[in-house]
Amino acid sequence: MTDGKPADGNTAIDHNNRESDIPAADALDAVTETGADAADLTSTGIAPDSTAPTNPDSDEDAEVDTSSWPVLEGAPFKLSRARRSVLQAMMRAKAKVGGKSVAIIDADGRKFDYNEILRASFGLGSALSRLTEKGEKVAVLLPTGAGAGIAFFALNAYGRIPAMLNFTAGPKAIKAACRAAQATKIVTAHKFIELGALEELERHLAEDHEMIYLEDVRETIGLGDKVRALLGPVFPDLVATRVSPDDTAVILFTSGTEGDPKGVALSHQNLVANVEQARAHVDIYPTDIVFNSLPTFHSFGLTGGLLLPLLVGIPAVLHPSPLQGKTIMERVRKTRATVLFATDTFLNQYARVAEKGDFDSLRFVLCGAERVKDETRTMVRREFDLMILEGYGATEASPVIAVNQPERNKPGSVGRMIPGMSARLEPVEGIEEGGRLHVKGPNVMQGYIFADQPGVIHPPKDGWHDTGDIVSFDEEDCVQIRGRQKRFAKIGGEMVSLAVVENIATSLWPDCLHAAVTLPDPRKGEQVVIVTEYANAERSDMVAFARSHGIAELSIPKRVIPVSEIPVLGTGKINYVAVEKLAKGGD
Repeated sequence: MTDGKPADGNTAIDHNNRESDIPAADALDAVTETGADAADLTSTGIAPDSTAPTNPDSDEDAEVDTSSWPVLEGAPFKLSRARRSVLQAMMRAKAKVGGKSVAIIDADGRKFDYNEILRASFGLGSALSRLTEKGEKVAVLLPTGAGAGIAFFALNAYGRIPAMLNFTAGPKAIKAACRAAQATKIVTAHKFIELGALEELERHLAEDHEMIYLEDVRETIGLGDKVRALLGPVFPDLVATRVSPDDTAVILFTSGTEGDPKGVALSHQNLVANVEQARAHVDIYPTDIVFNSLPTFHSFGLTGGLLLPLLVGIPAVLHPSPLQGKTIMERVRKTRATVLFATDTFLNQYARVAEKGDFDSLRFVLCGAERVKDETRTMVRREFDLMILEGYGATEASPVIAVNQPERNKPGSVGRMIPGMSARLEPVEGIEEGGRLHVKGPNVMQGYIFADQPGVIHPPKDGWHDTGDIVSFDEEDCVQIRGRQKRFAKIGGEMVSLAVVENIATSLWPDCLHAAVTLPDPRKGEQVVIVTEYANAERSDMVAFARSHGIAELSIPKRVIPVSEIPVLGTGKINYVAVEKLAKGGD
C-alpha cells in the first residue's frame, strides 16, 4: 500500500467500461450538478494561495547583483512535451488511453469518459462563444466537479480565458478579482447558487456583472453546437480556436487578506509543463485513480487534482467539498482511489473520522498548501500505515515547485525540486542557513495582474519569481522550508522564526491550534506573542520546554494569549492578519 507499487487489479472502476455513450447535450447535465450538501458549499474552498508574497519591501526595478547567490538546478526537463495547449494535452491523453476510458467520476457517482467530457466541452464552448468574445476573460464561479472541468475546457476550446473565482471570498474580493482580470461576465449555475445559499453574493455580483447560468445556456444548445460537439473530439483543429502554448490559459487569484487579490496569469505551457514535471518526478501508474476535493479556484486543486489526472490519462474522482470528511472517506473506499490530494488540516480531519479499511486502496496522500504537522504524519502512519508525500508550491509556479517521492520520502522536507526548475537563494540578514527562494522554470507564471492596472500582466524580472520563503537545501538537495520572511521577527538584532515558537506550543498542546505573531516593542523593536486555543496555556510551560530541549530563549514568546478560536482561511491555514488583530486586542 505504501511501498510505491501499483495497487492490486481489483479496482472498483474499469477505466474502459462504459455502458452507453451519452449524447453531448445530456453530458452537459453534469455542468449544473454539484452533489454537495448545501451547508458545505459556501465553505468548501481552499482560500487563494495566502502564501503568495506581496513583497512590499522589494524593489522590482532596482538593479541587484545576483551573481553571488547560490543556484541549484533541478533534473533536466524535455520542454517539447509542454509546448501545446491544455486542450491538445487532453486530446493526447485521450489518444493514449482511448476515448471510452473514464476521465471523471463526479460526486453523484456518474462516470464520464474522455469522449463525453470533450463533446460536452465543445458543445458548451460553442454556445458560450455566442455570449463572449475571442480572448475575453470570463469568470467561473463553480464548485469542484465535472461541471467546473467542462466549463474550463469549454472556454479554452474557443479561445476564451477562464478566471476562476473563490466563492468563499465575499463580494468585495470577488469584484476586485474580476476588475483585475477585466472579467465582466460570470459563468455559474442556478443549482449551485441555490444549494450554496449564495443568493446574497449573486445579488451583489449581478449589480455590475453579466451572470451566465449554465442551465440557461443548455437550453440554447442548437444543431450547430451539437455538430461541433460531435466533430470536436475527432477533428479538434477544425473546431477549436487555434492558440499558442504561450497564450494565457487561466487566471487564478492570490489572497486578498492584506488588500485586493492579485491575478496570476498562467499560460498553457505553464499548466501543461507542471503536469509533465510532476509526472516525471513522481511515478504515476495506469492503474492509479486520483481523489480530489480541493477547489479548482486554487492552483493545487486545478493543476494537481483536475488537470494532472486528465492529462496523464487516469480517472479523477471529484468532490465539491473537502469538509465532508465522512463522505469523502466512503467515496475513497468505494472508488478504490490510489492517490488522495489533501492539505494537512483536511487529512487530519479525514484520519479522525476514517474507519478501518477506508485508506486501504491508497498508495499515498499528496499534501500541499500548508506544512504537514508531525502529529498528522505520526497519526496517519500509526493508524493506517499510509505514506504522506509533502510538497511545496505557489500559485505563481502553477503550482508545484518541489515534492517528496515514494522512493525518496524525507519527512520534514518538501523533497527535491521537480525537473526543469532552477532555484537561487537570496541572502537574508540575520539568517545564516538558507536564504530567500527565487525560482525559474517553464511552469513559472506569465505575471501578476493588479486591480489598479486591470488586464496588464507584470512578468517576473528575467523569469525569476520571488517566493518570499526562507529555505535551505540539505545534502540530498531536498528543500527545507524555514518559513516566510514575513514569518521571522527581529528581536535585538537577532532573527527569530515564528514557526519555531508555534512548534513549541504544538509540542505542548498538540490538539489545539496556535499562532505566533509579532507586535511592536518599545525596547527591542518587536515582541513575539503566541495566540492559542488551549485555555490553560501558560508561558512558564513554554519556558520549561524550551530550556529542556535546548531551544534559544528568544524563541519563547513574551506573552501567551488564550482565545476560544483561532481564525482560519478555507484551507485551514491560519489567518494571521486576523490573529494579529486578536493579539492587539489582548494588549
